[in-house]
Amino acid sequence: MEPSGGGRKERPKPREPAARLEKAKQKSAQQELKQRQRAEIYALNRVMTELEQQQFDSFCKQMQASGE
Repeated sequence: MEPSGGGRKERPKPREPAARLEKAKQKSAQQELKQRQRAEIYALNRVMTELEQQQFDSFCKQMQASGE
């Protein structure tokens, strides 16, 4: 009976590393999410900048055509 009592004392110890492992997994997942969101924001920014440039070029052509 005493060895099982000793086993009970050891059970919380393995749970601590499991909790640490879970926290590490969550932190890693959060970092991956942030990286993905950042990449998406940069991609969207690039697309919007290109669109803005196209619209500006179109506007300039219209102004030149109406000025002639």
